[in-house]
Amino acid sequence: MNRRRRVYEGKAKVLYEGPEPGTLIQHFKDDATAFNAKKHALIEGKGVLNNRISEVIFQRLGEIGVPTHFIKRINMREQLIREVEIIPLEVVVRNIAAGSLSTRLGLEEGSALPRSVIEFYYKDDKLNDPMVSEEHITAFGWATPGEIEEIMSLALRINDFLIGLFLGIGIRLVDFKVEFGRMWENDTMRIVLADEISPDCCRL
Repeated sequence: MNRRRRVYEGKAKVLYEGPEPGTLIQHFKDDATAFNAKKHALIEGKGVLNNRISEVIFQRLGEIGVPTHFIKRINMREQLIREVEIIPLEVVVRNIAAGSLSTRLGLEEGSALPRSVIEFYYKDDKLNDPMVSEEHITAFGWATPGEIEEIMSLALRINDFLIGLFLGIGIRLVDFKVEFGRMWENDTMRIVLADEISPDCCRL
């Protein structure tokens, strides 16, 4: 049996080299973490559910014109994805005051925001993923102003879709986290949705 080359391992997923150039296999683990992995547990079957949920959401987003790295689900725990250059930002979209937003701004927990709010966090576990501004992002070269504009536009489109999806089953979307990457097709680069969208990334 051929051993697959592991490219990256995070808290909830492992990336392996894909069967074709420019592809990866994304494996969903059963690990559950909180507070930047300070709390850890195993939940049997979590990876299977997250794989399936993320597949359905990415497929539906693709159908409405949101570009993603998703190609297809391979098995119960894995999906084939396009290799992208991950932009080192967690993009959080908030619809309802909760968690750190309530604490920082003295908002009543559970109150609806006047409009959806987008926040950026620099992906660095050692720094506990600090919140950053658009000025930080452009100054340190993590993304260009044009890329930030595209990311924000896509994030709001994803938000609109997810709000409708969850309302249809009687669930309110409080906030969620997404990640984006750069994907090249010939000489053309475009921003695409990467990582996953599952209950791991959402507050419901």
